[in-house]
Amino acid sequence: MTTLPRLTGPSLPPAAGGPARALVVLLHGVGADGDDLIELAPHWADRLPHAAFLSPHAPFPCDLAPYGRQWFSLQDRSPAALLAGARMAAPILDDVLDSELAARGLGPDRLALVGFSQGCMMALHCGLRRAVPPAAIVGYSGALVGAERLSAEAVGRPPVLLVHGDLDQVVPFAALAQAETALRAAGVPVETHACPDLDHTIDADGLDLGGAFLARALG
Repeated sequence: MTTLPRLTGPSLPPAAGGPARALVVLLHGVGADGDDLIELAPHWADRLPHAAFLSPHAPFPCDLAPYGRQWFSLQDRSPAALLAGARMAAPILDDVLDSELAARGLGPDRLALVGFSQGCMMALHCGLRRAVPPAAIVGYSGALVGAERLSAEAVGRPPVLLVHGDLDQVVPFAALAQAETALRAAGVPVETHACPDLDHTIDADGLDLGGAFLARALG
């Protein structure tokens, strides 16, 4: 049996103190690490005072730069290679999600996934295929891989919010509409927001929308 890498990364307990009633997992993009996205947590703490936040470091060193981590290689960005990469990394991510939920005594429906760029690809790929779907998925500046297989492979249909800058030079802005079309075709409830004059990053409006979406989904 293959031993899966055990992911580590920064975490924050609920702002209100006491046991966590939900877990928000933040998935970073290529060339970053968990220390990058954990910075989102303080922006959402007021809306999610009983949620714990976890931002795991992706399992592999980045092969496009001498620093940072990656969920899978982007040397080949063909649709088939992206799907193969997400499938390879999915069991690693699912393992840490299950372990961290169990450690906090939380059911799988008390999970929310937030991803940026490649982390968005992973959030969508894993979140829509988990045996019990997460309460919500929020994706920033990302894309949906394996769109043509989604209707057949999706297990649950959790609500999804996608936010993307219209000046993104890393993940094309067109990926937003492509993902929305495929998600709707698979019966997944999806909201989208285009950020005007924004490149490959998250702005204040995107943060606000994400926080409100998570608060609604997690109660």
